Amino acid sequence: MAAKWQGLIALLLLIIISYVDRVNISVMILNPEFAAHFQLNENRMLQGMLMTCFLLGYGFSALLLTPVIESRWHYRQGLLSSIAIWALVCAISPLLGSLLGMLIARIVLGVAEGPLFSLKTRFINDNFAADEIGKPNALTALGVSLGLAVGFPLVTWLMAHVGWIGSFYALALLNLLLGGGLIWRFLPAPQVTSQRAKPGFRQTCALAWRTPLLGWILLVEIATLSYLWGSSAWLPAWLRDEHHFSLQATGLLAAVPFLLSLGSKFLGGVLLDKMRPEQAPLLFIIGGLLTAGSVLALMLSQQPAMLALFMLAANVFWGLQGAAIPAVVQHHAPREAVGSAYGIINGIGNICAAFIPLLMGVVMKSVGSVSSGFSVLVASQLITLCAGGALLLRMRRAAAVNASIP
Repeated sequence: MAAKWQGLIALLLLIIISYVDRVNISVMILNPEFAAHFQLNENRMLQGMLMTCFLLGYGFSALLLTPVIESRWHYRQGLLSSIAIWALVCAISPLLGSLLGMLIARIVLGVAEGPLFSLKTRFINDNFAADEIGKPNALTALGVSLGLAVGFPLVTWLMAHVGWIGSFYALALLNLLLGGGLIWRFLPAPQVTSQRAKPGFRQTCALAWRTPLLGWILLVEIATLSYLWGSSAWLPAWLRDEHHFSLQATGLLAAVPFLLSLGSKFLGGVLLDKMRPEQAPLLFIIGGLLTAGSVLALMLSQQPAMLALFMLAANVFWGLQGAAIPAVVQHHAPREAVGSAYGIINGIGNICAAFIPLLMGVVMKSVGSVSSGFSVLVASQLITLCAGGALLLRMRRAAAVNASIP
């Protein structure tokens, strides 16, 4: 297997590990001992804050730290440093004695994980031709769904066998040994002899901020991440509290929708490689419309079979959009600042999406049901639909202008 594909698979596995870290809180808040230790009780707003703090740290890190790494470090160095911090945060989390301490730990974890997707995007841009980036982007996008699919049942199993404290220690070892080992072994080290001059920090930032259509791409990213974090944060609670599944069944069932989206994410990558670059926003339009309809039907359904059908359909249609965002960024951003351009989009997207679990918690508290909070997810996908339409019109217009130039 070519070295670039080995590196890509290592990044895929690292993304899976990172998403296990991200969603462990969504399962742990259902554990009475964990909830009592951090005085969470049944307060939905406080539970949502745990995810919000992580996403705030993640977003600001992707936005501000990525240009530093891209201008001064190799992506291998940046990832190994990040992984060491992931492991450290997991290891000290059980030692924290207050909710404030856990909130700070979640912010630090978010800061450490922030550059991951930007560095992944830079790796693909450096190692794959422009007409073959669809499949690599789709393959690494599978890590999101696989991480969620593995994370929910894995954390549930760990809590059942070693408790919530042991779960944190197990995740610390997973980060350090498996995540760090994969990057150390398979991601190529920088070649000193072929190293080209890099733009400085300020120039990298300036190039990234001048990416064409940045605002519209950013709006799609905000809406996409809002769905991801809103659904992953509250799906376990929805299954347990409104449909009365056991904790073990909740972990397994919460994983199924994200597992099913694997095929649709890869399909999206295959379609991207067959489409002209200016046609990529079609995936946002089709995926956003069908996802919004599926979530709305999910909120209105009561029969178990219909609930399962619409829950699975929503994630399939959402997954279809997964590879299109980095592909659009790679098409428009300056080559020297691809990672930073994606860092801006991913960073601001996560900062905005950070408030979605909290917003959903506020809606749930005011209405009195978990399913009512899912209306926020419907709105996010309607935004994807509208922003995708605007992107399609502008990218087609730009392509037509370029084609008319002799």
